[in-house]
Amino acid sequence: MIIRSKGFYDEFERKGGRRRTTHYCAGCGHGIIQKLIAEAMVDLGIQDDTVFVSPVGCAAFCYYYLDCGHVAGPHGRAAAVASGLVRAIPDKVVIAYQGDGDLGAIGFNNAFQAANRGDGFAHFFVNNALYAMTGGQLAPTTLPGQKTTTSPYGRDVVNTGEPLKVCEVFNQLDRPVYIERVSVADSKRIKQARKAIRKALEIQKEGKGYAFVEILSPCPTNMRADSVGAAEFVTKEMEGYFPLGVFRDRSDAETACCMEVAPKTVEEIVDADYAGDVIADMPELRERRYKFSGFGGQGILSLGLVIADAASEMGRHVSWFPSYGPEQRGGSASCSVVVSGREIGSPTIDHPDVLVAMNQPSLERFLPTLRQGAVLIYESSVPLNVEVPEGVNVHPFPAARIASENGVAKAANTALLGCMVELGLLDMPEAEIAEALRRSFSAKPKLIDSNMAVFEAAKEYARKELS
Repeated sequence: MIIRSKGFYDEFERKGGRRRTTHYCAGCGHGIIQKLIAEAMVDLGIQDDTVFVSPVGCAAFCYYYLDCGHVAGPHGRAAAVASGLVRAIPDKVVIAYQGDGDLGAIGFNNAFQAANRGDGFAHFFVNNALYAMTGGQLAPTTLPGQKTTTSPYGRDVVNTGEPLKVCEVFNQLDRPVYIERVSVADSKRIKQARKAIRKALEIQKEGKGYAFVEILSPCPTNMRADSVGAAEFVTKEMEGYFPLGVFRDRSDAETACCMEVAPKTVEEIVDADYAGDVIADMPELRERRYKFSGFGGQGILSLGLVIADAASEMGRHVSWFPSYGPEQRGGSASCSVVVSGREIGSPTIDHPDVLVAMNQPSLERFLPTLRQGAVLIYESSVPLNVEVPEGVNVHPFPAARIASENGVAKAANTALLGCMVELGLLDMPEAEIAEALRRSFSAKPKLIDSNMAVFEAAKEYARKELS
């Protein structure tokens, strides 16, 4: 008779079949660790409120076993996914589970920054001193002199550096609430691991912040040993370099999960004189999404940067996200700018509020993405032979001609900036935009006056012809 552990599914549906055994090798520590996590979830009553982020590696199939919510993280990014989850669903318990290759190598900065921020999730780090799933290669935690498939003569620390001690590194940070290193090499150590795992999940249940538990684990297959021999390697070799123990426990303190920043009012964000004009129809600053597009070399990215700079100087939340081919100059280029009174969820834009297009490929690519109420400004010398979506406000604008007539043929982007200001598309005082434009030429001060002349001429044209 098989007795299912609490917190696991009755059967494991994997590869088209139903099984009662996991895919782990005999003697592997993953099964033990996941059993401890599952039992702790049930005991703490958080199973239905838990989201488990699985890694790339031997533990990638956690979602077949643990009976809770799941998200599969990209290689090394489980901590980054967990950081996003705690912001999106702050009332849930989030677990990130990673191996030493997944966390210690490609994913280290994601994990380190999550710990540095004190993001509110439980982070379980399984350390078996090698890359297990891919064949037992040298990992960031491989011991000095340890033989692996890529270090057949033993790890040479002169060439590859010393093993990475993650607990010790994280213990230098201010924000983590709890840091402990445990082992699952024998029954005594498993009992301590159970306590540490439960403590980390209790911290999440109480919303106290970031908890990190490193778990030393045997890997008989890649250690080229039987279960007993692999366990002895953990206790006799690994623990000498990775000592067990509690590095930090602030769980009794009143620790905030994330640093809260008091929201600003419109009056605090913008100039007082300007705020009076805005508050009447904008209780809080709206989010505007801009797409600037054209050929590389037309100043597309610079145009976006000027607006992003002005918004940043005014205390707005802002993102600038460029996109261009390897040739950059001459090829297609675009950038997305988001300006908001709130934190920005993503810098990518599927449906811009304002599209500025300086060539035919940009119109063909981005015009269909506009929705009702959006604004299109395009270089009027470009034929508009793309169907305009219903409800889009279209403004053909001779940016290139205005720039040339004012002596700066390459300043079509500056002319477009003036047009946007005159049409009231930037939700910022003109003085702030003009100052940001001047700053953009700080390395070429001789171009400031000529570009300001283009800026003024463009506003004048827009005032007469487009308003």
